[in-house]
Amino acid sequence: MTLSVLDVKARLGSREVLHGINFNVQPGEILGLVGPNGSGKTTALRCCYRALTPTAGTVFVDGSDAHSIARSELARTVGVGTQEPEASVGLTVRESVALGRVPHRGWFSSGSATDDDLVTDALNRVDLTDLADRDVGSLSGGERQRVSIARALAQQPRILLLDEPTNHLDLRHQLVVMNAVRDLAADGLAIIVTVHDLRLAVEYCTSLAVLDAGRVVASGETTRILTDRLLADVFGIRASVRSHPRPVIDIHGLA
Repeated sequence: MTLSVLDVKARLGSREVLHGINFNVQPGEILGLVGPNGSGKTTALRCCYRALTPTAGTVFVDGSDAHSIARSELARTVGVGTQEPEASVGLTVRESVALGRVPHRGWFSSGSATDDDLVTDALNRVDLTDLADRDVGSLSGGERQRVSIARALAQQPRILLLDEPTNHLDLRHQLVVMNAVRDLAADGLAIIVTVHDLRLAVEYCTSLAVLDAGRVVASGETTRILTDRLLADVFGIRASVRSHPRPVIDIHGLA
């Protein structure tokens, strides 16, 4: 299942934030949306999961206009992990993650053994098993971030959208989350992540869409498009990307 963004424009208040952007992601790919602060990454992602309606252009989910798909159907197909997840005060971590099963079973149906297994697997993937019985309201920002991601995984989506999934996380859990994302892509999910840290983007994303001032200025295979010139012009840094023995970015200083 694919997700494609075609000529999408979007406004926040009176200001146009996106100016006709295009990108797409296929099953098995991890597409990173990267760019400076304020470039439109989160706004672009919000258009993909219908939190924001584009003023022009279309988001396609497997060839259908996302805004023509019933929300219940879209929720069974597209999983979302947000940057500032709702605290879910009064629910345990397991109960909060189990909400990811609601699109499949409804609000008033009790969970099945299969639901329980999927919730347990989601908790394991993001290292939350030991916190499963804690009240979500008692967690740190980074722990709540992982709850949001686990809830999206419990949905068993075919397309996964993650807004800054490593925000607030310590180094170990950044790697836990991104390794889980890589495994899910290997299982056939189409994944879009907004990424602030270019080092993680280079290591984990198979392709990138580089945004600058609300426009996609480059897109394609990660190690091919992150040229020295683009890194200087868009990000204001002197850096270079190496492909072997594994993709890595060397940052030398300010441009």
